[in-house]
Amino acid sequence: MTIRVMVAEDERLVREELIYMLQQEEDLLLCPSAESGEQLLDLYEKYAPDVIFLDIHMPMLSGVDVAKKLSKENKALPLFVFITAYDDYALEAFEVEAVDYLLKPYDESRLKKALDRVRRRMSNALQPDSLISRKERDSSASIPATSKLLIDDGEKVVVLSPESIYYATRVDRFVEIHTENEFVQGKMTLQELEEKLKGFPFFRTHRSYLVNLDYIQEITPWFNGAYNLILKGENKTQIPVSRSAQKKLFKLLEQ
Repeated sequence: MTIRVMVAEDERLVREELIYMLQQEEDLLLCPSAESGEQLLDLYEKYAPDVIFLDIHMPMLSGVDVAKKLSKENKALPLFVFITAYDDYALEAFEVEAVDYLLKPYDESRLKKALDRVRRRMSNALQPDSLISRKERDSSASIPATSKLLIDDGEKVVVLSPESIYYATRVDRFVEIHTENEFVQGKMTLQELEEKLKGFPFFRTHRSYLVNLDYIQEITPWFNGAYNLILKGENKTQIPVSRSAQKKLFKLLEQ
């Protein structure tokens, strides 16, 4: 699979450094780069890149503004990896469908992680039975799929990595989001959380449970043909699997 990549960065040296690093990846095809938001919009129409490495703060038209404009005008969006010099500004990337963000100066290992996210999203988009299809991604363009998850617990905003989440469950009008040794209660529905985690390996095993497939250790029979999941970790948490979800769950785990 060849991935068409475009870089939009107004600082020449920074732009050239990133282009050089991307050129080392065999599956990437570099499109002409942009030095401003206006130029990016023109180049996007000509080259239709699959992913754009986009500086958040460019003169005149910012990277976030460009992403929002493309989101409104295009049904099939490119993937966005935002670039910023300050970690504080990274939250702006969460306003649109961002795969990841990179801090300047670039770290090679961090760039490779961002590219792994891009490849996973591209691969999932080509698989009709995957956790996230292209159609699903397009229909959820207004919901960011990010490298961090912001959870409002009513008193503060907790920042979580999706990879750290074992499972989430509905409790009254809230959700409890469980990591290995703690949990956070969020003011949202389980459906809203599921939408935010699209692009990551989460599956709704039951109307009240959302599970990270990477943490499943065992599947054990229950009663009346139902099953329980046993999660990794000291707690060996058991998660019910509804009969309606069983077939799709086993199919996903076999892929």
